[in-house]
Amino acid sequence: MELEERIARFEALVAEDPENDMAFFSLGGAYNQAGHFDKAAEAYLKCTELNDAMSKAYQLAGAALMASQDTARAAAVLTEGYTKAANRGDFMPQKAMGELLEKLGQPVPEVAPKESTAAPTGDFICSKSGKPGTKMERPPYRGPIGEWIAANIAHETFNDVWLPTGTKVINELRLDLTRDADSEVYDHAMRAFLGLDSATYTKLTGKAPPDIDPQAREMVLRMFGDPDEIAQYKGGLKEMVDRGD
Repeated sequence: MELEERIARFEALVAEDPENDMAFFSLGGAYNQAGHFDKAAEAYLKCTELNDAMSKAYQLAGAALMASQDTARAAAVLTEGYTKAANRGDFMPQKAMGELLEKLGQPVPEVAPKESTAAPTGDFICSKSGKPGTKMERPPYRGPIGEWIAANIAHETFNDVWLPTGTKVINELRLDLTRDADSEVYDHAMRAFLGLDSATYTKLTGKAPPDIDPQAREMVLRMFGDPDEIAQYKGGLKEMVDRGD
């Protein structure tokens, strides 16, 4: 699909459904590719208005504002986004926004670890949120991937956060889960969201993750980041802590 056609498609989608955060996110990506950085920033910021858990949208809005030379507003957006990402445990957007703030010559916020006030407490820590949660009674799917989810992801994260987000992924990418190719896109998005990297997937299943449509892969990357990079970043962070850096 040509870029101008994609822009027109997403403009029509947000006009039809102005509460669709992921439609605004995708519109921002299309504007950004076309070099319309001011429009991209506004679309990403509308996404954050609708869903302030979209840390990646703060990052991309800040970058678009920098590209359009609105540095004062970029600094404000990145500072807010950095704090929200830190509190949510969204490591890669947090790291990227810190680097952008440094490029602007702005201070990177010092964010103290946030104490959870949620009801669930105990020894089970969700690997996605980094916070205490309720351990699943049973895997959500059969097989090793479902077992990994049950062992690492809290019930609240999967049911209350991923499942609604997954529905938006289905609608946004127009997936038909009766088709193997579309089902693989959905699984790729879930893996990216939950932080299940390729090495772990291969170890669990004995095979590499399936290839998916490049355009769908790009959109998932913009939405949730790269789980392989997140895994590397967490590993590097752990090494720093172990060394006492």
